[in-house]
Amino acid sequence: MKNKFYSAINILGLTIGMASAILILLWIQNEMSHDRFYEKTDRIYLANNRDKVNGKMMAWNNTPKPLGLAIKKDYPEVEDVVRLNEYAANFLLSAGDKHFSLHGEFADSGFLKMFSLPLLEGNPNTALNNPNSIILTQQLAIKLFGKEDAMGKTVRIDSTDYFTVTAILKDLPANTRFNFEYVLPWSYLTKKGMDDQNWGNNNVLTYILLKAGASQAAFDKKIRDITINHTKDGERSTTQVFTQRLKDTWLYEREENGYYVGGRIERVKMFAVIAALILVIACINFMNLSTARSEKRGKEVGIRKVVGAQKRSLVAQFIGESIGLATIAGIIAVFIVQLVLPAYNQLLASKLFIDFYNPYYWLFAITFILFTGLLAGIYPALYLSSFRPVKVLKGSFKSAGKAVTPRKVLVILQFTFAIVLIICTIIVENQINYAQKRDSGYSRDNLAFIIEFGDARRNYALIKQGLLQSGAATTVAQTSAPMTESWGDSWGFTWQGSNEDDKKTDFNIYSADGDFAKTMGIKIIQGRGIDINTYKTDSAACLLNETAVKVMRLKNPLGTMIHSGNDSVHVVGVVKDFILTTPYEPVQQMIICGPIFGYNVINFKLNPNPSIASSLQKAEAVFKQYNPQYPFNVRYYDREYDLKFKDEKQTGTLAGLFAGLTIFISCLGLLGLATYMAETRIKEIGVRKVLGASVRGIVALLSKDFLKLVLISFLIASPVAWWIMSEWLQSYSYRVNISMWVFIMAGCMSAGIAFITVSFQAIKAAVANPVKSLRTE
Repeated sequence: MKNKFYSAINILGLTIGMASAILILLWIQNEMSHDRFYEKTDRIYLANNRDKVNGKMMAWNNTPKPLGLAIKKDYPEVEDVVRLNEYAANFLLSAGDKHFSLHGEFADSGFLKMFSLPLLEGNPNTALNNPNSIILTQQLAIKLFGKEDAMGKTVRIDSTDYFTVTAILKDLPANTRFNFEYVLPWSYLTKKGMDDQNWGNNNVLTYILLKAGASQAAFDKKIRDITINHTKDGERSTTQVFTQRLKDTWLYEREENGYYVGGRIERVKMFAVIAALILVIACINFMNLSTARSEKRGKEVGIRKVVGAQKRSLVAQFIGESIGLATIAGIIAVFIVQLVLPAYNQLLASKLFIDFYNPYYWLFAITFILFTGLLAGIYPALYLSSFRPVKVLKGSFKSAGKAVTPRKVLVILQFTFAIVLIICTIIVENQINYAQKRDSGYSRDNLAFIIEFGDARRNYALIKQGLLQSGAATTVAQTSAPMTESWGDSWGFTWQGSNEDDKKTDFNIYSADGDFAKTMGIKIIQGRGIDINTYKTDSAACLLNETAVKVMRLKNPLGTMIHSGNDSVHVVGVVKDFILTTPYEPVQQMIICGPIFGYNVINFKLNPNPSIASSLQKAEAVFKQYNPQYPFNVRYYDREYDLKFKDEKQTGTLAGLFAGLTIFISCLGLLGLATYMAETRIKEIGVRKVLGASVRGIVALLSKDFLKLVLISFLIASPVAWWIMSEWLQSYSYRVNISMWVFIMAGCMSAGIAFITVSFQAIKAAVANPVKSLRTE
């Protein structure tokens, strides 16, 4: 209470540091708990494939349907196998006059037993035993049946089959890999003839539950060649099978040379370091202000020692003070976290919360506050308690003018980390902008699409005619997948001049009709588009992209026959490369065929006249007319494309946010130190003013020492930030170069912010009346 200004700075710095650390730790806790809360998590594994594709080893987690059955049948260490397939996402669920097209899954009967998801009603052992059973989430049950009990009720699928609700799941938590709203039994998939036994068709996820005590390494050796052994000599596969622990699949999803080596875990580690360093920087403020004001506490220490106080009691006193301040800061920090959590969750698209009813939370909170108080107070406690009574009572202290002092080192450490974060944030933003400015190869303006559900595929000709005649769209086209996603790929193709290695070249496979290029704004650089109406043979025609022509080493691609087993297509045109998947990687080779692979998407260019809103209303009316039961779930390509930058934008936003908070905390410390320095040199300033010193000169005198520390921080931070971001950029093939101006900008920003902070107090001291400061002399 005697030192309100310095106490406020200490508490505010600790509060912001602790609140920042809590926010980051909440996110880290959510990431680390992903798929780790099932009762049998430690024994659940996900099957993966590994093979040489496009000249290098690759791994992927989609597997063939018969793999699960073979593993369950032939390996005694396996307790159960569950396969999941997302085909059910295409269904329309109806109950009475309510219709919803939502995401669902097909799953084997042991799904609920393996994953122990919490049920509100139903028996997990039998819920999926009947081919016409269905499991609903609590949210979907309310959508379909309102307040009525959904158990035993009937749900209609696509107006053809009826299912009985056999279980209701609690709404899925945010930290699970599953995002379905209903589950259908695998036996229904078999009943409908969709359970193919093709070992080359990788389109399901296969989860394996090993028995207690079974070794993953030993099991992987056994199943490595299972796909090879189940394929015929003429079509013998070279694909190996291996497993990944379920609890690792979320954090380790990035693959290199056929192994999962990183991914989200790298972001978790990075932000764990950021949380720790922000907390340390807040504690550094406390240390610096406590030791800077040592003269005022020195006489207190001297008197206490003279009357018999032991060093350990003094250390306990000072640490107790810091823990007391940390407790106040911690309480305020929790209130701040609760206030900002809604915005923070919106930024992260998550559902983070503080569980006040969990005793472990309180244990963590107490430990966190004690740790922060101890970290902030240990150095000042040891420093202040080490004063010798004779010297401090005489007013004799160590000189503060040393070239290197612990206080200066701590200030340098603060600003080094802040500058590193500033540089990293700028480079992340540059990388995002660099990828966003990359030519996507097609026009996204006013381009929309709808997935073909229900009668949309059968009534496509009428829908197209309606969209064009109503003026809702200027052009319409069908494709097998959206322009922003890859729904199919394959290898094993041969052509004239190809060799055995070319069979391992993986192509994106796409189907498109004759209006594809016109609707998407794609440029045909050789030949023509596919036009079945004009050319009957175009039912077996295809287009190649530029990358495919290069990979296939085709000098004259037009007319080339491409073979896959007993099927063949001929090349009628070459299109300019366009980005189908990630804008951070090179465009992959692509084969675009006619109707061979089927159409799943209706794409249309909305007419901007008289307005996009008016065109949307007309389009909705057309779809409602020819596909009345399905909702008008239109999606826009500009938004879909923007989602490709989601993770990088989130990283950049978080880094920028915490960089700003780090700078703010560091500047709080500078303000406190500058204020105290001005107080201790007030008479010197008065003498200088009487002798003719200008305000500018005094401000420069008081500021230069701090600016020197910031300059040293910049020199240390620059190579550290360069190394960190060079490593980060290595994960992108299409990446920005790190420019010198980034470092110059970061240096100028940090120096400018520090100068403004210090000069505020320096100017205040410089313009003060010297008569007041010298009056006591």
